[in-house]
Amino acid sequence: MKRLRSIVYACFGVGLLAGCGGNQGISSSMPTSVAPQIPPSLAAPGVKKEVQTETVLHSFAGGSDGATPDAGLTNVNGVFYGTTNTGGASNLGTVFKITTSGAESVLYSFAGGSDAAAPGAGLTNVGGVLYGTTAEGGASNDGTVFKITTSGRERVLHSFKGGSDGAGPIAGLTNVKGVLYGTTHAGGASNDGTVFKITTSGTERALYRFKGGSDGKWPYAGLTHLNGMLYGTTYEGGASDAGTVFSLSL
Repeated sequence: MKRLRSIVYACFGVGLLAGCGGNQGISSSMPTSVAPQIPPSLAAPGVKKEVQTETVLHSFAGGSDGATPDAGLTNVNGVFYGTTNTGGASNLGTVFKITTSGAESVLYSFAGGSDAAAPGAGLTNVGGVLYGTTAEGGASNDGTVFKITTSGRERVLHSFKGGSDGAGPIAGLTNVKGVLYGTTHAGGASNDGTVFKITTSGTERALYRFKGGSDGKWPYAGLTHLNGMLYGTTYEGGASDAGTVFSLSL
């Protein structure tokens, strides 16, 4: 009897009951309404049904709350920090923090002028202090590098002057052993952008000034560090004026 049950179960598992019955003496008169109950997990081997759950943690309200966040978030000890391009007390952008449960607060509202304005990039954490860029504001309205503590104390480290110094940093900063590296999309020798470095105390220097043409121009994105080299892209320039990927030694 045990052998008969095992044969029936095996036949159900492969869907060949009639064929098995013909060879093993199982009656073909078994009710045809009986169907094998195959667990869903076995119906499609190797295929898993995944259900993603999305939750809105915070909806920006504009005004003093901030609006239009362009960049991602930076994790500092389980709390996220980010920027909004507009909104805030002067509608010139903010730095905010938010917990994983959705409790959000504005740490700082940019005021424009020498202070900085319109942050379009995310923040870089160096030793618990956050560093970022703004595309506008600063002494010459050519953008800034700023730092801010997690409690909201902000200071402009460098105001870009345009010309050979660079102007309009759009991307965030890359930390290499406590020194920050970034790009400006304009300024430089031919107004085609720069690669710069800046210390956490604010000493800044242009490392490279794009010349346009085959050299590349308009670096909009940030930099990637690997083995003592910086890697990045330019939006235009190159042999076909369709953009480049470049490397630059530190």
